[in-house]
Amino acid sequence: MADMKTDLLIITALESELKREVLPSGVEIVYSGLGKINAALTSLKAIDQFNPSAIMNFGTAGKINPQLEGLLHIGKVIQRDMMAEPLAPRGKTPFCERPFEYLSSGQYVCGSGDSFVTASDPWLLSQGVDLVDMELFAIAYVAHHHQIPWHSYKYITDDANESSGNDWHEKVNHGQDLFIEKLRQLLS
Repeated sequence: MADMKTDLLIITALESELKREVLPSGVEIVYSGLGKINAALTSLKAIDQFNPSAIMNFGTAGKINPQLEGLLHIGKVIQRDMMAEPLAPRGKTPFCERPFEYLSSGQYVCGSGDSFVTASDPWLLSQGVDLVDMELFAIAYVAHHHQIPWHSYKYITDDANESSGNDWHEKVNHGQDLFIEKLRQLLS
């Protein structure tokens, strides 16, 4: 049974991306750790604990679309590392009735997977993926299962190429202020 009720629950992978103390009062945050399994487990536990009206994911991402920068509002998420051909096309879980993509109100397409993208992937381009992360698909999957609306804002830290690791380390905390500004606008 839920211990408490919150309007907005933020799920972020790492505290280095978004510090708890900068959040407006009344907003709860949980840190999932990296990857889809951690994000799914944390999302389930947090929904049980906080019974949120809405879930917001904030995190860092690598860009596939070279034109993009800054803070982006996600409109669709797909799973980039589900590769079970020939049982199902890439991105689709075989023998699974659940959706293979989840939609929200933003405009950008995110591809989630349990790998840090450091090289070009033609499939991502063919699917119209704008940016890549490691948690959002799992968060959206769990939110959808619980019929809770989700939103996601991603801050571009790197170009999803061979220098992405260094770029991410340098910029992991650069999106916090932009996100807090956006959050205050949304809550006012």
